[in-house]
Amino acid sequence: MKVCKFGGTSVASAEQIKKVASIIQADPKRKIVVVSAPGKRFDEDIKVTDLLIDLAAASLNKNEAEAELQAVVQRYGDIAKELDLNEEIVQVIEKDLRERLTLNLNQPELFVDQLKASGEDNNAKLIAAYFSSIGLEAEYVSPKEAGLLVSDEPGRARALPEAYENLNSLRDRKGVVVFPGFFGYSKDGVMMTFARGGSDITGSILAAAIHAELYENFTDVDSVFAANPRVVNNPVEIKRMTYREMRELSYAGFSVFHDEALMPAFQYSVPVCIKNTNNPSAPGTMIVAEREYSKSPVIGIAADGGFSTIYVSKYLMNRELGFGRRLLQILEDEEISYEHTPSGIDDLSVIVRSHQLTPEKEARIISRCREELKVDDVYIEHDFAMVVLVGEGMHNTLGLSARATTAISRVGANIEMINQGSSEVSLVFGIHEKDTNNVLKELYNEFFSTTAVLQ
Repeated sequence: MKVCKFGGTSVASAEQIKKVASIIQADPKRKIVVVSAPGKRFDEDIKVTDLLIDLAAASLNKNEAEAELQAVVQRYGDIAKELDLNEEIVQVIEKDLRERLTLNLNQPELFVDQLKASGEDNNAKLIAAYFSSIGLEAEYVSPKEAGLLVSDEPGRARALPEAYENLNSLRDRKGVVVFPGFFGYSKDGVMMTFARGGSDITGSILAAAIHAELYENFTDVDSVFAANPRVVNNPVEIKRMTYREMRELSYAGFSVFHDEALMPAFQYSVPVCIKNTNNPSAPGTMIVAEREYSKSPVIGIAADGGFSTIYVSKYLMNRELGFGRRLLQILEDEEISYEHTPSGIDDLSVIVRSHQLTPEKEARIISRCREELKVDDVYIEHDFAMVVLVGEGMHNTLGLSARATTAISRVGANIEMINQGSSEVSLVFGIHEKDTNNVLKELYNEFFSTTAVLQ
């Protein structure tokens, strides 16, 4: 039995949904289908999720939200019409939206999430109706009915252990199950959403729960590439990679698959295949526990911006018991998580995602470091990027760091930080954001210029 997840571009229009139906019909093992909200049909288009955010904002501001509501209904209506579905499904969707507009108004965060999740939920209803209309035995199943229990953490929910037991019963359903991605329910029955890439997470949870032989994640690319094709011309395809390699690349900006989504599949040893809805015959990229190593020690290079560095300096810091713990406690008090902590004997840098900082938080952090830690210096710098080299074979390769630093120096970029985890699957360089694309291109040339295909 296979679980298939289709992203926003794969279900953005009637034409795309017909492709989805053909893919499901082509393999009787594809029994569970997880769908996203309709994405963009063309570059200038607006995602349904963004339309729903506009609807939520208009409603919370006590403005007339009818126009925003009708914009959402119209999108579904256009899809339904082109699929030759009757008006009944559109009426079901409109009724659902109007009911959601009355919920959790005194809790804005939950209210917005409730409306955002309707994108996936109503698309699943529509797609199930289309499957049935063409003679494909199918049913919409809601996460609540199926027992997808999650933690009580709005916007970053995690599946509870009992969710896997509940969801295993989906194996016994006849026909195809069409399941909305992105959300589950707390034990108190409150809808909670996953983090970004939420539909990927749902698909991974379901694949783990039913012990699927394969989790197919359908996107709009034939495979995962060794570097961002928007920056590097014609990067090589990655045919096989490990969970750890994909996790590292996803963390560093690979948008094909969200890093958190891999965990359930990894824990239950379910192989994952990244495939293209528009070219389903392409083999795609397999993500497995172990793989054969190629001649190239680096399998992929990724870069992500939006980082800031909190720099702290204090003479004899290395002899002061608990200094690092107290510094990180200050960040925890501000609800800031950290990414890297490169250090010296008298200085320590904490690298965080910039979106977590505000001017007020920065001022409090600096003030507390001075008052409580008695530091000699503390300041915060912005506009950094992390460039990550990834490959299971890196730890057996001599001179790899030297090759990477030389390549970065060739483009005149300054390295602000170097970090290699104990697993040695990745090597991270902190650079100024403005140098990102040039560094990415040069590193790709260094490690892939003579490699045609990764095995």
